[in-house]
Amino acid sequence: MTQQQYVLSPDHDAHIASAIGKFFRRIIPMLALMLIVNQIDRANIGFVKAELQTDAGISAAAFGLGAGLFFIGYALFEVPSNMMLKKLGARVWLTRIMITWGMVVVLTGFVSTPLHFYLLRFLLGVAEAGFFPGVLFYFRQWVPNAWRGRATAMVLSATASAFLFSGPLTGAILMMHDVGGIAGWKWVMFVEGGGSMVIGLLAAFVLVSKPQGAKWLSDAEKQALAQQLALEDDAREEHAVKHGRWGLISDRSLLSYCLIFFTMTMTGYTLVFWLPQIIQRIQGFNSFETGLLTAVPWLFAIVALFLLGKATDRYRDKLDKGLGIAMLIAACGTFMATLGTPWFGFVAMIVACIGSKVSAAFFWPMPQSELPASIAAPGIALINSIGNLGGFFAPTVFGYLEMHTGSTTGGLYALTSVSVVTGLYLLLRRKPVPPAFGHTERNHVRQSSH
Repeated sequence: MTQQQYVLSPDHDAHIASAIGKFFRRIIPMLALMLIVNQIDRANIGFVKAELQTDAGISAAAFGLGAGLFFIGYALFEVPSNMMLKKLGARVWLTRIMITWGMVVVLTGFVSTPLHFYLLRFLLGVAEAGFFPGVLFYFRQWVPNAWRGRATAMVLSATASAFLFSGPLTGAILMMHDVGGIAGWKWVMFVEGGGSMVIGLLAAFVLVSKPQGAKWLSDAEKQALAQQLALEDDAREEHAVKHGRWGLISDRSLLSYCLIFFTMTMTGYTLVFWLPQIIQRIQGFNSFETGLLTAVPWLFAIVALFLLGKATDRYRDKLDKGLGIAMLIAACGTFMATLGTPWFGFVAMIVACIGSKVSAAFFWPMPQSELPASIAAPGIALINSIGNLGGFFAPTVFGYLEMHTGSTTGGLYALTSVSVVTGLYLLLRRKPVPPAFGHTERNHVRQSSH
């Protein structure tokens, strides 16, 4: 169906802008909080590594394997989880995910053997599967193209800001060691996992699955938003007809997205798991102070995301080039971390974190805008699940190299090579130019930039 077949009101653009403004004010803060807690629960294992290894008898290689097993469970259940979200709605499914992963984090506080660690990390991946791609699919049901890059940048800023809180928070909880006769790392799991369950319950009262169910939108805003989203879905489906549903899933562009995201997660999650250990080379800091220092690189990443959020909407035809540049910046950071003093390595981690997070801001608007509605849920989940296997591969190899060489240098060299190859591929490849903005979408791009 074309735009001419819809009867758009004279105030269509104004109603869209008003509806999206309400969504940003009412829903985005809760999604941001959920993603912050999500990242804290993922990353806390890196902060308790030393204590957990001592109490449970886990070697560096076993820790790397266990940290990576999370992504096996995550990948296996990612697509089914997103299909359930499409069926049951974001309000039900995203809150279910959050409550169950909180339960698994609490159970991790009872780990006493490597086998327990492996099992619970795998189950954490199963419980959390579909959460981030579910948020992206949720945007497909609410946010038109002209605002989606900005919305994605906002939630990615939340995942980065998690590391502003996770370091100091986890460091402070670790200082509760022996309170009540409980080890500090156990307190981390009990407090942070319990917090996830509480916030999951609160989210059930805030999230609204689709615009039609939002009591805080006027009828005119609901109609305008439904019309705009339908117009954009129709445009994507016109492209999908050429390939067929299953043909598009096996299309080379989708495979390319999976491989690109695989290399991105290799860098991203290695930074998450090993950044605290890299910073611990700087002498004279306790666990809380180390946590504060760990937050600094992510603060710089948040600033970069804030500055580039609107650009991802305005320059959608150049997103792949921006992604290539961001990955080369991440490569420079990981390479520089192998040189010089510990403080120089810390500065290098700032560069790597900026490149890693900005990469995601350039990457996700591409499949979100290009995948047709008929396969959006499984398509986004497939990219995320296959790509996230990089989160299994990188920590496992990194831990193996650290155990056999006694240094993080080999792992950082490997990450540098992967990022350089992917970045150059994106800069040098020739990609078809996307269709030009229609009149309505050009207006929306201008409005979203203000």
